[in-house]
Amino acid sequence: MSECKLSVDYDQYENGVNIVDLIEELASKDESLQLESLIIGDWGGAYENDSGEIVEALVRLKDRFPQLRSLFIGDMSSEECEVSWINQSNLGPILSAYPELSSLTIKGSTGLSIDPAHHDKLEALTIICGGLGKDVITSISEGSFKNLKKLELYLGVEDYGFDGSLEDVLALIEPGKFPQLTYLGLKDSEIQDEIAMAVANAPILDGLHTLDLSMGTLTDAGAEALMNSEKIKKLQHLDLSYHYMSDEMMDRWKQSGLSVDISDQQDSDDDEDYRYPSLTE
Repeated sequence: MSECKLSVDYDQYENGVNIVDLIEELASKDESLQLESLIIGDWGGAYENDSGEIVEALVRLKDRFPQLRSLFIGDMSSEECEVSWINQSNLGPILSAYPELSSLTIKGSTGLSIDPAHHDKLEALTIICGGLGKDVITSISEGSFKNLKKLELYLGVEDYGFDGSLEDVLALIEPGKFPQLTYLGLKDSEIQDEIAMAVANAPILDGLHTLDLSMGTLTDAGAEALMNSEKIKKLQHLDLSYHYMSDEMMDRWKQSGLSVDISDQQDSDDDEDYRYPSLTE
């Protein structure tokens, strides 16, 4: 068994099925010793129950999952639970308990923390949410992930948890912070233009093959800064999908000769109050 998904649907939850019982049942099987990927979906009432019990169970049973390399906590659809309603917890103990983990994906940011934010072998960290708290961003930027190759953060909007500033986000791209990084996603942001302008000539781009600024409120202002950057031209791929760029700017990208995704153009209303990232609630 290389991958397993555990979840508790609404009817099961109403009938008393507990996600911890499912984790313990999985851990009791010999197959757990070969499990490489574990996906935790809806744990039952995620809108009112946080992931703390899941973290505790996975830490307690860590010896039953010696081959675990990929972990996704919170893989649920909006029909199961809106992303802004998913109650997470401190996932730092997971990092400590699984030193061989290579990929961690988290969906939902309500109540989320990562302490300690340290892992020597983690290669991919993804947080999918409608608004990422400043404390989590700071934990990552001040943490130690020396082997991280992919960092993908949905920054979101203030109404759903983003309480940081451009400076908080830029702390993530200071030189030497993630020496192995090849994919950087600072996406789904209501300050996508500001991020684009700040990142356009950042030293971190020299080591990247992909810059992902998709799903946010990017307009021609941010796109212009990217267009004029020599560092951007050296990337293997630039993802700007879901954006508020004009037809004229899109034509310029098409003629640039660069590998750039400019799909999913939104109605570029002049009023920025009506520009929204793709994922919020």
